[in-house]
Amino acid sequence: MSPHSYLGPHKLDDGSLVIRSYFPRAKRAWVEFQETGAREDMISDGNGFYHYVSKNGSGTKGYKLSYEDESGYIDARGDPYAYPPEISDFDLYLYGKGQLYESYLTFGSHLAVREGMSGVRFVVWAPNAKSVSVVGNFNHWYAGMNPMFNVKMSGIWEIFIPGITENEYYKYAIMPRNGNDVSLRTDPYAFLTEKRPRTASIVMDIPSRWSDRQWISNRISSGSRNSAISIYEVHLGSWRRTGSGGFKNYREIADELVTYVKQMGFTHVELMPVMEHPLDESWGYQVINYFSPTSRFGTPEDFIYFIEKMHDNGLGVILDWVPAHFPDDEYGLSMYDGTHLYDHEDPRKGRHPDWGTRIFNYGRNEVRNFLISSALFWIEKYHADGIRIDAVSSMLYLDYSRKDGEWIPNKYGGRENLEAISFLRELSSVLHDRFPGIMLIAEESTAWEGVTRPVELGGLGFDYKWNMGWMHDTLEFFSKDPIYRKYDMGRLTFSVWYAFSENFILPISHDEVVHGKGSIYGKMPGDDWQKLANARLLYSYMMAYPGKKLIFMGNEFVQDAEWNALSSLDWNEEQENARRQISLLLSDLNGLYRKKGALHEEDCSYRGFEWIDFNDSNNSVISFIRHSVEPSEEIVAVFNFTPVPRYNYVIGVNHPGFYREIFNSDSKDYGGSGVGNYGGRIASAQGMHGKQMSLEVSLPPLGALLFESEELRKQ
Repeated sequence: MSPHSYLGPHKLDDGSLVIRSYFPRAKRAWVEFQETGAREDMISDGNGFYHYVSKNGSGTKGYKLSYEDESGYIDARGDPYAYPPEISDFDLYLYGKGQLYESYLTFGSHLAVREGMSGVRFVVWAPNAKSVSVVGNFNHWYAGMNPMFNVKMSGIWEIFIPGITENEYYKYAIMPRNGNDVSLRTDPYAFLTEKRPRTASIVMDIPSRWSDRQWISNRISSGSRNSAISIYEVHLGSWRRTGSGGFKNYREIADELVTYVKQMGFTHVELMPVMEHPLDESWGYQVINYFSPTSRFGTPEDFIYFIEKMHDNGLGVILDWVPAHFPDDEYGLSMYDGTHLYDHEDPRKGRHPDWGTRIFNYGRNEVRNFLISSALFWIEKYHADGIRIDAVSSMLYLDYSRKDGEWIPNKYGGRENLEAISFLRELSSVLHDRFPGIMLIAEESTAWEGVTRPVELGGLGFDYKWNMGWMHDTLEFFSKDPIYRKYDMGRLTFSVWYAFSENFILPISHDEVVHGKGSIYGKMPGDDWQKLANARLLYSYMMAYPGKKLIFMGNEFVQDAEWNALSSLDWNEEQENARRQISLLLSDLNGLYRKKGALHEEDCSYRGFEWIDFNDSNNSVISFIRHSVEPSEEIVAVFNFTPVPRYNYVIGVNHPGFYREIFNSDSKDYGGSGVGNYGGRIASAQGMHGKQMSLEVSLPPLGALLFESEELRKQ
């Protein structure tokens, strides 16, 4: 029986009005009529039920129900069952189809006013529940005291509870259809939750006051493929902590981070997941609350301050987002209504073998709706400039990390997850249709074709893909002693063959400096000078190579120890002169990357890259040219991967005249030895490497050089 069919006000056959209530903790209850000021005792029916009958049925508008319990506590509020559910048939229809894309406006908890009475409207999806009630401080967390209404038996439950205000703590008490054990569950659509280890949801409206209108209107250009995109990847819990080792507030982090990131010359910050999660050690990648910024660092208002601070200073914000899996915590999405509501029942599709987590059921419309709505939410409500999706490969393949017999083929007998592919395409289409200029980025580690191809051309519709092959090959190459590098030059040159098959971001990410992989400094061979020189060479090579850029925090000053998510970066180490020189090098590289169109405008096109020489393995030297969109800028890049300086080294170039040396990683300003070319070289008419002209240059040890044609710039 529906609670609204029994509780609340009801006309009787004789014209009188009965008001029924359920107060299981009460020793007495009464009705207060606001129109007349009358107060009438209610009659106990036993087992917590009370009723009052008004003979003529008049004068009962705007009444409140009150009760007193054995401790003397008195509660008075409007009658939740005087207000029928408001969710529309159209919303029910769209949600069932998976197309109620802004479902966060309907589901969850929302401040509302009904017939002059202020309160909170709660809506939750639990189709296999026998009953659902809202519990919180307002009803002493008593399950069943405020049962919800199953709207048209749709599995969507709703109730309006008068008298509740913002910042009220609550959960849903859910009794499964098969059983009588009630579980207390988080609100999947909660905008705020308690700070871990507590897990209650909190009533909260998202503020809508923003000062970044100009930034949003200009966003289309800032994220375009012809723009410079250099991303600083940040874990807010360990970038910088308080003196006592605690977390800083979003506002404190913003004020410090914005100055640092601008100084370093990055264009964007990417935040490892800030969606609420239970375990610090998961770094945020095991999300439970997909609409709530973690309370570890403050409130939604604090997080808005963070975003606005970045935007006001010309920095974009990319958020990591995890639709690939979710954890098994008993208060979360797992077995939400006593069934595998959000995941697959069969573990061959529903459980992730590597992480022990649940895999979303992308074939279920309501689940797709939930996830797409979450992605939209962070862009609409928090003005994120991009979404980076973690572990896309695990979504695309049914046999990901599984042995034979541990996975179920698709309907065509293949290994592709057709539902996940469809979901990603729908997500991409919806996001780009509603928010032109935002970036959708995939962490995808396989050779899946068309990740960044438009959906209408058969692709997944991402804007960028992390170039995991480039990252692994490059770091593997740099970890070798230079004496052996001549045998392994193909690791560097091979990636050019596929460099323009997708729109790539070159990542030196958190995954490469944790779990025993060592820091960037630790990966480099040789003594301290060689380690730092190799790091300078690595960053120079990365910034000159085609693709947008991403560097994880701490890598910019080559922190000695690998990253530890449970403590701050070693900022004392950053103050050492040799480390600050590395930071200066990266800052200058970012400046060049942003300033010189040849280094970023054609990052995603073969037109922007031209080999000079990739065959000089004996000297371990490679060289290439980067081109801008307009033929007025050309950057020549030369890299010496050994600690031996090479004088009178000849490379082919396209134009006559003076080539100015605009960057030298071996500069003494960066901690190098100072081998260079006295500001530049004049091209010789003698051709080389199939080019009409040539340059004779001095290559510094473990060094990178960038030259710019002055003659071309004059044309």
